[in-house]
Amino acid sequence: MAEPFKLYNTLSKENEDFKPIEAGKVGLYVCGMTVYDHIHVGHARAMVTFDAFVRYLRHRNWNVHFVRNFTDVDDKIITRANEKNQDPFELAQYYIDSFHEDTDALGLIQPDAEPRVTTSMDDIIEMIAKLVDKGHAYQADGSVWFSVKTHNAYGKLSRQNVDELRSADEVSGKQDAADFALWKIAKEGEPSWESPWGNGRPGWHIECSAMSDKLLGANFDIHGGGLDLVFPHHENEIAQSECANSAAYANYWMHNGLLTMTSGQKMGKSLGNVINVREALETFPAETLRIYYLQNHYRSALPWDENALPEALGMLARLYEARENAQAMGGQEEAQKVVDDCGEEAKEVFELGTTFQARFYEAMDSDFGTGTSLGYLFRLARAVNRFAGHKKAKKRGGPVVAPALAAFDLMRDALGLMQMSSAEFHAEVKAKRLVALGLEPSTIEGLIEERTQARLNKDWGKADELRETLESKGIMVMDSRDGVTWRVKL
Repeated sequence: MAEPFKLYNTLSKENEDFKPIEAGKVGLYVCGMTVYDHIHVGHARAMVTFDAFVRYLRHRNWNVHFVRNFTDVDDKIITRANEKNQDPFELAQYYIDSFHEDTDALGLIQPDAEPRVTTSMDDIIEMIAKLVDKGHAYQADGSVWFSVKTHNAYGKLSRQNVDELRSADEVSGKQDAADFALWKIAKEGEPSWESPWGNGRPGWHIECSAMSDKLLGANFDIHGGGLDLVFPHHENEIAQSECANSAAYANYWMHNGLLTMTSGQKMGKSLGNVINVREALETFPAETLRIYYLQNHYRSALPWDENALPEALGMLARLYEARENAQAMGGQEEAQKVVDDCGEEAKEVFELGTTFQARFYEAMDSDFGTGTSLGYLFRLARAVNRFAGHKKAKKRGGPVVAPALAAFDLMRDALGLMQMSSAEFHAEVKAKRLVALGLEPSTIEGLIEERTQARLNKDWGKADELRETLESKGIMVMDSRDGVTWRVKL
């Protein structure tokens, strides 16, 4: 049975009990990409946020129908194609392929449907025709405009005053400054389609209304996207959809906060401060980005600087270390006996582990509180790592850390974190961080081998010197009875 939860609704500005249109089912539409470039780490926050949201709902037995669109014809695409002397459809397809490569590399689940503007043209034209027939849209100079003042509730999402608004579409023929384009008259050399109003192409906002209507119905459960889309995009979606269908549009609106630079700017291509996802993944495991995005509440702004991913990788490493320490513990005694014998450290681990699931669900079911949930997990991980230093932990601690291991599994299943084995995690960290450090594995292995030989020769001075050399390069050497291993310092 699907479990109840609360969600902050941008429409009401309140946390609300989620009430589905159909019991046990969630229709979710998330605004996707305008495909004229590679996705950057700002875009990826929305991608990871809604990926984790869908994973969690499905974990809680909700049947989620997840739709995310592509805008594959747009002014930006046409401009970029002209700059590259390339066909705009070919350019859009190239970046759609790039998007899929990047989201696969991030480990994201695929939506149930990925509609595109160019394959939804009949639905878009049909919705515009409805708006014209109902008196909510008008033709002027070959284009079709939505008449904002015909929607009495315009501004209810963004709390904008319609009398103070001016649309970005500054073209002659508009009846009101706030009116926005549904259909743009064809320009020479640009893609266009036939319509009752002449050749042209859709305005930006109408596409999502038509796609969501087609795939989820006129009224559906949740509409998501970045906070920067609240106005004008989502406000305009509501207006045109409700006027076309004479019905409520999305019941709940879910918006993720934006990445902000230390300067206070948001990340954006026009600002020249973009880091592409594929660039970030060259030197960091994908789960680094996931934990970075999920460490804060999804609605809050998230600061980005050069330390963001190194710090996130350090957090991720502590979780893997705790799980590795817990997995190494054995013993068959009753957990309480071990707790009584091993003292406060064992008691803390056992209590945090046994209460974790209830705390996790409580935080997650209160407006998708990933930051609070991760806070509980880090506290548990620190307790496990402290307990691992107890002299009796390795042989007898297994029953004490069993609930902690279940907590780590819960995070994997519900949020997509800690999906690798420890060996896989450290291998990926080595491969990617050595690239960042400008080092070759063979160089490190050679120094390790040289140090091992020095130790065999009992040349302790040289061995110490080689250890210092490795440490200066960011390499941590670990000696044990089983031999020498090494890791990149985090």
